[in-house]
Amino acid sequence: MSLTALILCGAAAGGGVALLVREVTPSAPRLGPALRRLDPPVAGLGSRQPGRPQPAGGAWAGRLAERMPGRIPRADLDLLHQSPEQFVTNKVALALLGLLVPLVPSVGWALMGLPVFMFIPAVAGVLLAAVLWFVPDWAVATEAGKARTEFAHAAAAWMDLVATRMASNVAADQALEDAARIGNGWAFTRIQEALLRARTEKSSPWQALADLGTQLHLPVLNDVADIMRLSSDDGASVYDTLRNRAKSLTNELLTAEAARANADSEKLHTPAALLAVIVMIAMAFPAVLNIFSI
Repeated sequence: MSLTALILCGAAAGGGVALLVREVTPSAPRLGPALRRLDPPVAGLGSRQPGRPQPAGGAWAGRLAERMPGRIPRADLDLLHQSPEQFVTNKVALALLGLLVPLVPSVGWALMGLPVFMFIPAVAGVLLAAVLWFVPDWAVATEAGKARTEFAHAAAAWMDLVATRMASNVAADQALEDAARIGNGWAFTRIQEALLRARTEKSSPWQALADLGTQLHLPVLNDVADIMRLSSDDGASVYDTLRNRAKSLTNELLTAEAARANADSEKLHTPAALLAVIVMIAMAFPAVLNIFSI
């Protein structure tokens, strides 16, 4: 391998590592995404409004996101406050890192004068890049699942608060806003944003909640919207309905947590069983060795 090829390989590897570090390093929050959360596009998930400025350096990532094969989890990204451009950039950065990592030991071997077969790092790089390409999908799906569980816990408490406010003869829309202002977590913030947008646009708050639930795949918001719409259309008292829905949601979450804890407990039995087998083998090995040495 020539010196020029070694320099190019090292520069490519360094560039990939620098790009990965740049994407992983946390940066200051931008005003644009915060404003877009207050005024999301109404044309549907993942649609871009004309004239909306793209994030700096995200034009190529946006074009790649439109042409990239496979499905982009836009609902999960919206729930996690991540843009599709950032998601695509992470996938490309990890894939490039997977391609370049096997070249690093090859360059070291070549500098030491050892023979290097280029097809080995090439095949390893392609396989590693293919694996790392799907790492952002797995990470986003995992984090979105945790976020939806956390939102469900907050929604159960929120429904209890709404029912308590309505028991004090407060209007349905006012009860929704009052209960949302009590909490200070990100779930309550998303609910507050949806209700504020509905009040600004002079639309019904339950429709805003239903749209948010559909957009982020949060069925509990659709349930709340249906219950509150019943109160608005028929003038029915929904106190008991809200309390029962909150109680059933809490029971579902507790059941899921118990099942997850039982599964984790079962996983702990495997290391203990392996340790017992190793101890038994270690104790029996000298006796077996003496039998065969006789």
